[in-house]
Amino acid sequence: MFSDEQIQQETERLYQKLQHVGFGKALCQMFAPLTLEINKIKKEKNAVILAHSYQTPDILYGIADFQGDSYQLSKNAQETDADVIVFCGVRFMAETAKILNPTKTVLLPSPAAGCSLAESITAEDVRKLKAQYPGVPVVTYVNTSAEVKAECDACCTSANALKIIEAFPNESIIFIPDKFMAQNMQKLTTKKLIAWDGSCIVHEEFKVSKIQQFKQKYPGLKVLAHTECAPEVVEASDFAGGTNDMMRYVEKTEAPSYMLVTECGLNDRMRAEFPEKDFLGMCGLCPYMKQNTLGLILEALKNPKPGQVIEMSEEMRKGAERSLLKMFELSQAVPAVEKNPVHI
Repeated sequence: MFSDEQIQQETERLYQKLQHVGFGKALCQMFAPLTLEINKIKKEKNAVILAHSYQTPDILYGIADFQGDSYQLSKNAQETDADVIVFCGVRFMAETAKILNPTKTVLLPSPAAGCSLAESITAEDVRKLKAQYPGVPVVTYVNTSAEVKAECDACCTSANALKIIEAFPNESIIFIPDKFMAQNMQKLTTKKLIAWDGSCIVHEEFKVSKIQQFKQKYPGLKVLAHTECAPEVVEASDFAGGTNDMMRYVEKTEAPSYMLVTECGLNDRMRAEFPEKDFLGMCGLCPYMKQNTLGLILEALKNPKPGQVIEMSEEMRKGAERSLLKMFELSQAVPAVEKNPVHI
């Protein structure tokens, strides 16, 4: 299908980025026919590929049109004029794209790409919480299913959680489903946060003792933790926030080395984006995020199977859309919250 010259040019293009994360030319040459075909079909079908920062480097730098965190990709999905959206992430992210683009085809390459946080709570759980705390607004972290979002007053992401919490006039907020993020936000607000007992299977595993070991061994090390980590891990870090927050921090600071306390995909992206900087390893692999592959993406673009196509009832979509649009509204309307630069 492609000439030797085209494959060689694609190999060189891939190698420019992927060499920084340990990919040799032979591996890039193996990827080249796949990335060439995906990018060709993408143009023919007027498709756009969104990739979360936790995706593998061959996806992020081989085929993605947009890379970023949940909030940024939600905005990209909302603004795209493509007919087809391929979401390289997990199910709740692809659902978010469908919620915001009801007339477009939204594809999730791997139907197995779930999320432990999203699976920790159901719509019925939210209804019970609302009955237990009548009149208390419900803010859901974006890592939830469409049916859960439909029961909530507003969504938030790790990047804007505090801003959304502060935007409500109420003294109490039901904050779901991440218990650690709720605990981290509780330290930054005077509102009472009513939390749910959910957690991320990656971020719940990080321990303070490991951070302390690295800091002793590497003087000047800057530790960046995701706010899905336990509060004691956040306290032991130099900075905490979402993935895009971490990207900006690294871009704007100079340190002998950095350690990212989050999913390993962000380490790879940082090494590719900032090859002149030193990154130490303390990351965990998300088994859900790594389900998507170039082969599955090509399959979804060519002839998607039912499990790869995101569908939902219009009633559920409208309910979930309301909470997402509320997030966008509050993010624009409310002045930026003064943040503790160490912990958020």
